[in-house]
Amino acid sequence: MSRAGVSKRNAAREILGECETLAQEFVRNGIPTMSYTFVLIHGSWHGGWAWQAVIRNLAEKGHHAHAPTLPGHGPGAKRQGITHQDCVSAVVTHMQQHGLEEVILVGHSFGGSVVQKVTEQVPNRIARIVFLDALVLEDNECVLDILPAEFAALVNHLAGASSDNTMLIPWEIWRDNLIQDAPDSVARAIWEQLSPEPNQVNLDKLDLKRYYSLAIPRSFIYCRQDKAMGSGYFHPRMSSRLGAFKLLEMDGSHEVMFTRPRELADKLIEASAD
Repeated sequence: MSRAGVSKRNAAREILGECETLAQEFVRNGIPTMSYTFVLIHGSWHGGWAWQAVIRNLAEKGHHAHAPTLPGHGPGAKRQGITHQDCVSAVVTHMQQHGLEEVILVGHSFGGSVVQKVTEQVPNRIARIVFLDALVLEDNECVLDILPAEFAALVNHLAGASSDNTMLIPWEIWRDNLIQDAPDSVARAIWEQLSPEPNQVNLDKLDLKRYYSLAIPRSFIYCRQDKAMGSGYFHPRMSSRLGAFKLLEMDGSHEVMFTRPRELADKLIEASAD
């Protein structure tokens, strides 16, 4: 081989070496070598605002995230008559209007039931589903069917006592069972932003036959100190309904998007990988 040929080969090796070194630096510094698009679906009483800190942390690592607020949620929203399908349709429309594809679809708590139905309607747009201590319904179940009996009774009682069939989680339950790892002042400030939940979304039976026929990859993030529904409720009871899935664990309460947003962002990224 000529001296020029040897020189070119050495130069190519140097370039490849630099690329490999750069990739290793990216991994060490938490900089992704690919960018994910997340659609984050909130749970009961929340809105898209609940994901703000998580979205900032995802953006810092080069990822994009959308967090639509479901119909009947948020201050001033019309709540009476809102159905589960209204919530599903709003997410589907958001994804279509923004041209979102290869989506990592994330559902927290009640949001798990929403992502199940969204997946049925636009499976070609979804790369993976991530359940964050979320409800996982089986075919022909409604949300109230799978809640602990005492909590389901409380939901129905509070909704029945309202003028518009809605309910807001009482402060004491919120503080002690959902966000016990936050200071009182923070827990109170967040609770004051919550909105009453339209109870019809909890009563609608869901046809999930198509969902369970799909082969879209699934992940489940389990929060070890989650006391919302009692020990073992989210994992393994809910997670075991997924069939084959990728399990990740982290410390924190049910409301880790507020108390551990950076760690949650890291777990969402990890959950998204094959």
